[in-house]
Amino acid sequence: QVQLVESGGGFVQAGGFLRLSCAASGRTFRNTPMGWVRQVPGKEREFVAAISWGGSLTSTADSVKGRFTVSRDNAKNTVYLQMNSLKPEDTAVYYCAAGIGVGVPNKLHEYVHWGQGTQVTVSS
Repeated sequence: QVQLVESGGGFVQAGGFLRLSCAASGRTFRNTPMGWVRQVPGKEREFVAAISWGGSLTSTADSVKGRFTVSRDNAKNTVYLQMNSLKPEDTAVYYCAAGIGVGVPNKLHEYVHWGQGTQVTVSS
């Protein structure tokens, strides 16, 4: 079993930035690809970014490309999402997720463990 705990969400004005963190425990983190997914109430979950187990490969959704950066520190069992130039449409609950296999999972069915989520609200 994998436990994932997100932190770093909050309220920010458009153009601002936030850094989300996800602390993982319960499994060999350094062998696990990780990702971030977001969800707006009433809508389906949306892939945001992912990173391979070693950190050398990343994938980012077109909607956040150039503004969001995913990274990880395997020594700290933590994955990060740096969010810059935030827009009101980035408002959502952001979930950290642990994937399976190798590579960079960018499909929701490739994730098997999920955190509880952290709210990000961007005002205009």
